[in-house]
Amino acid sequence: MEDYIVSARKYRPSTFKSVVGQKALTTTLKNAIQSGKLAHAYLFCGPRGVGKTSCARIFAKTINCLNLRPEGEACNECESCRSFNEQRSLNIHELDAASNNSVDDIRSLTEQVRITPQLGKYKVYIIDEVHMLSAQAFNAFLKTLEEPPHHAIFILATTEKQKILPTILSRCQTYDFTRITLEDIVEHLQYVASCENITAEPEALNVIAQKADGGMRDALSIFDQVVSFTGGNITYKAVIDNLNVLDYEYYFHITDAILKNDIRACMLILNEILEKGFDGQNVITGLAAHFRDLLVCKDEATLILFEVGASIRERYKKTAKQCSDKFLFKAIELANMCDLNYRNSRNKRLLLELTLIQLCQLTTSPAEEDDKKKTLINPIAASPQQAGSQGTSQAGGSAGEQPVVKQVPEIPAKQTGAYKIPTLRSTSLKELVEEKEKTPQSASIIHSPDAKDNFSQEVLLNYWLEYAESLTIEKIHLKNTLKNCKPVLKENFTFEVSVYNPSQKNEISGNSGDILGYLCNKLHNMHVKMDIRIVEKNEMEMIYTSKEKYNYLVNKNPTLEELTKIFNLTTE
Repeated sequence: MEDYIVSARKYRPSTFKSVVGQKALTTTLKNAIQSGKLAHAYLFCGPRGVGKTSCARIFAKTINCLNLRPEGEACNECESCRSFNEQRSLNIHELDAASNNSVDDIRSLTEQVRITPQLGKYKVYIIDEVHMLSAQAFNAFLKTLEEPPHHAIFILATTEKQKILPTILSRCQTYDFTRITLEDIVEHLQYVASCENITAEPEALNVIAQKADGGMRDALSIFDQVVSFTGGNITYKAVIDNLNVLDYEYYFHITDAILKNDIRACMLILNEILEKGFDGQNVITGLAAHFRDLLVCKDEATLILFEVGASIRERYKKTAKQCSDKFLFKAIELANMCDLNYRNSRNKRLLLELTLIQLCQLTTSPAEEDDKKKTLINPIAASPQQAGSQGTSQAGGSAGEQPVVKQVPEIPAKQTGAYKIPTLRSTSLKELVEEKEKTPQSASIIHSPDAKDNFSQEVLLNYWLEYAESLTIEKIHLKNTLKNCKPVLKENFTFEVSVYNPSQKNEISGNSGDILGYLCNKLHNMHVKMDIRIVEKNEMEMIYTSKEKYNYLVNKNPTLEELTKIFNLTTE
């Protein structure tokens, strides 16, 4: 039986042309080889499985090729290329820094650098996962990296560029490898499938590419796994079953139910998904991604951000036309908030269901919302005739009381004369008027919004203290603060309150709506405004202890100090 080789190794790139998704970098490297302008140190950085080490090996083989082709590729026929392909080349040395990261390992490498190549021009040292080197190893490597022999070239590869010392970075040419696009991965998987005589649906390969998250090695490993599962016939259904991927059909069903404001259908779909063993957080993150895909499908300019197959692309575009931008913005926000709160939630399923309920409410029409606001259900208030009829029906064994539905009367936007408000919490007159229009029933009366009766400092102070005295024991702190911090009338019906600490300021500002409402009512003036400021220490100092009181009186009347000495009094 022939030895099996996994696809990630069997179809590993051997030329620059066969490298997938890194055309800009491979072109740069080929041009450098053709022009003979080679640096002594390179840094290849990027995500896993995107071709960093493969490009390093191809580069090492190509610069030592004895019969370089015009397009900058190795010939694969000369002795140097054959020795490399057969893995017996003495010009290429690889070091895995993840397991060889000590100072001794680096010293051993630097000693080998002195030996000249037996075949070819250069000796290439590839150090993989170079960020794993210890700080001492990096320091031991610095001098050799800065001034290596002319025949030595270093290629450092890493997935975590931010962990590389700046002194190393400054000595290398840096090449940033990018994630491989969905289209490139699918195209390469189709090539592999054709070489292996495997049939594969485009949508199935698309799911594999999405699962790989931009890494070709991961994509080929998943491809081999699915081939073993399907026996060589890769279908979309087989892929989602084998990889435990949530079918996008579920997301379309949920979206359709949300657009129809069908809460029960959403909950049933969620139950079906959870019963299949899918994690709730994966469900909500997938739903957020689904709404995001619908959003980018609404505009041709953003359609390039949507990486799916052609067949499903049309379905997304069709569904996107049924969704407004406002709905999608809010839906993505709600799904994201559910994702953030999922880990800390005690009842995770309830959190998911509540999010679906909120999503369904986004599709409620404005007319329905207005009807809900205007209709109040009052199970207590009933006319005598209704009460009698209910009592009769109850005596006869009926179902019981029925709630009485009342329509809130419309209040004109403009109204003169006195009107009532329930509780004043806002410092803005405009908000006070709006509060009046919403709830006309109240116990306290406010005059017209145009009322501007004049008032004096004395009148203001009287009503200020009157409000303080009306406070209950629950607001004793506010009561004491109002008594100690009195208002001072300024211009344009504005008064200033001087407080002595932030706590007093917060206490007054937190109840400013009630205070202003009371004063506006009593003063017959709807334009009263209040400013609060904290008094500087050098402006006013509070007197607390007996000693402070004594010093205060002495400053007022110095003769008090003489009397204290004459009668031998204490000041404590």
